[in-house]
Amino acid sequence: MAHHETHGSTKSYTIGFLLSIVLTIIPLVLVLNHMLSRVPLIVAIIAMAILQFLVQLFFFMHIREGEKPRYNVMALILGAVITFTIVAGSVWVMSFNEQVH
Repeated sequence: MAHHETHGSTKSYTIGFLLSIVLTIIPLVLVLNHMLSRVPLIVAIIAMAILQFLVQLFFFMHIREGEKPRYNVMALILGAVITFTIVAGSVWVMSFNEQVH
């Protein structure tokens, strides 16, 4: 039995590519032109990073497609939990180590 994997169309890849370019240029322009103060700039950069992540998932990694997309989402959530745990633990250890000195 042949298994046919679904892939995105040229239109889908083009839209994803253009969105990725735009979501990369926006923070670059904000930083280079000093358009926002520190906190709003950081919020804007993080917002663009999250949107970029979602574009990558939906347009290039086809997270919504497939026979069992639920497993893809569960694997993604597990990866996010592990990543968050490592980053949060590292920040906590570094901030604790700084207070000792």
